[in-house]
Amino acid sequence: MAARISTSSSGALHAPVERHEHCVVRRVDVGGTLVDVTIIGGGIAGLSTSLLLARDGHCVQLLERDPAPAPPPNGAWDDWERRGVRQFRLLHAFHPRFRLELDRHLPDVTGTLVADGALRINRVLDLPVSISGGQRPGDEDFDSVTGRRPMIEASLARIVDAEAGIEVHRGVAVHRLTVDRRSWLVAPHVNGVVTSKGDLLRSDLVIDASGRHSQLSCLLTAAGARRPAEEREEAGFVYYGRHFRSADGSVPPPFGPPLQAYDSISIVALPADHGTWGLGIIASGRDRALRAARDPDVWTRVVKSYPLVAHWLEGQPFTAIDVMAGIEDSHRDLWVGGRPVATGVVAVADAWAATNPSLGRGATIGLIHAVAVRDALRATDGATALDVSAVLRTATLDAVEPLYRDTLAFDRHRLAEMHAQLDCRPYETDDAGWLAGQALRSHASSDPDLLRAAMRIAGLLGRAPDVLADPTVRDKVMALPPAVPLPGLTRPELESVLAA
Repeated sequence: MAARISTSSSGALHAPVERHEHCVVRRVDVGGTLVDVTIIGGGIAGLSTSLLLARDGHCVQLLERDPAPAPPPNGAWDDWERRGVRQFRLLHAFHPRFRLELDRHLPDVTGTLVADGALRINRVLDLPVSISGGQRPGDEDFDSVTGRRPMIEASLARIVDAEAGIEVHRGVAVHRLTVDRRSWLVAPHVNGVVTSKGDLLRSDLVIDASGRHSQLSCLLTAAGARRPAEEREEAGFVYYGRHFRSADGSVPPPFGPPLQAYDSISIVALPADHGTWGLGIIASGRDRALRAARDPDVWTRVVKSYPLVAHWLEGQPFTAIDVMAGIEDSHRDLWVGGRPVATGVVAVADAWAATNPSLGRGATIGLIHAVAVRDALRATDGATALDVSAVLRTATLDAVEPLYRDTLAFDRHRLAEMHAQLDCRPYETDDAGWLAGQALRSHASSDPDLLRAAMRIAGLLGRAPDVLADPTVRDKVMALPPAVPLPGLTRPELESVLAA
């Protein structure tokens, strides 16, 4: 069993005083129940973090604001009401790295997801051999297990509900954080929460996994801590998405990458569970003409005009056009001026940093972050609360901060490119990394080595600087001509289709 953490009033960590079969639960004379970890938020990140920590020997209390329990996965789309998750029924993707992390750390979960209806695909090997060059050693890394978010989350929730060492409380929010005022040496020490039902729950560590609308900053300042350092900016994208299903349970074949960039818009096609898929148009919020795509007939007319994705319309639509806008890129750092704003608390996944969904990286980065937190806690036996906070921050900086910054940089370039295309002018930049990436994505279908390099980056199996540092890939990319557009509409042609 892995070492657990427990904070005394002096801020030092010590071993739990009582062991039960699966976890430690201690009644304390100040009221409430003391457990190893309280996790705020029962979405995919909170569920994954709960499983990782419970299986490492921690006793976990999982608090989820929405009251409805998870239904069977095959009925989650129709039956599960998740008012706290704005994007619950919008387009979602689960990358190869998500599946790879599950296989490494929660191997039974992969099989359960597939058994519950998730789709297992390989975006390299599903392409024609003339493009992929045939199967190669290591191509199994490109396997994905994916589906609509309600199905994936319901399947995970079913596993968590049956897991020893985890207590799930639905319909429970966090009203305030509690702090141990006797241990304020460098910063306040969070030692529990008071729930919306008035219950006091003492814990050695509070993990915020409540998503992009986290209230952690307000909770901390209300408890007397300094406000975390926050970065927020409007992502600038608008999404027009729709879901389809086939009559025979199949999904359309891919004729290109899931996310395809065109003149002033992008189109995303995402196979999912139970013979369903999502199809979406991504535009700039400045693109007033695209607002006509809220109409299903206009939306269909636009998609039909792009030959690499038009065949994804050959199914039965079962949603209207779902529109999502006003998405913020956000980042929260619990260390300010070289010290934590509070110890005993950490934010993970979108509660720590969230980007716009166009690259579909949120769930994958969240799982990578959860693994990093689990591994960091393994190294904190006997450490002070300040040391634990430092180890958790270092784990975040090493494991997921670069992925967030990469995503933010890509989105900024793509949005600026869209704005240039709206003005019918070329996008100009001296960022060599962006130009190399554009050339790689543009010519990936012409060379199996470049295809796999592009797919590694898109699937979060490797960062662009590392993938492009491979001599074979680097030399080929350096010899590539500039990026060429995919077959589709020019901006004036798109405006004509929208206005038809």
